[in-house]
Amino acid sequence: MEQTTRIDVEASVERVWEVLREVERWPEWAPRSPRCDVWTTGRSPSGPGPGGAAPDPSNRVRVVTELEPGRSFSWVATAPGVRTTARHLLEALGTGNTRVLLAVEEAGPVGVVMGRFYRRLTDRSLTAEAEGIKARSERRDGTPAMREPAARTGNRP
Repeated sequence: MEQTTRIDVEASVERVWEVLREVERWPEWAPRSPRCDVWTTGRSPSGPGPGGAAPDPSNRVRVVTELEPGRSFSWVATAPGVRTTARHLLEALGTGNTRVLLAVEEAGPVGVVMGRFYRRLTDRSLTAEAEGIKARSERRDGTPAMREPAARTGNRP
């Protein structure tokens, strides 16, 4: 089962790639993203050299399996009965802007069931990640896109 989202970003592919490749900083702009430690084995979106892996909330390790610097990368996490693959793809729009495509696929006997069960949560996570990439990439000064605290009006949503 695969789920995707896409978003257009008013920034160059190079700027968006700069944001994506710094996986250690993802929790700053993607609230649902777990802390990531880049390890010295494998590869990471930062390019050749030291590689990367990141624990996800289920304590699985995400390993970068495909890398096209400046364009795309994929990671895979496995557990008994499930293989999760996430793809991150950048497309130049010709206007100096970038289209970001995010996809998550759950495979395996447990993965298919998990994918259906967590469909809404995955949709929310993909949307939050895409919006975070957009906000962070569109900052002209290159500083992190910090979320402003919601104004308190006394009314709850």
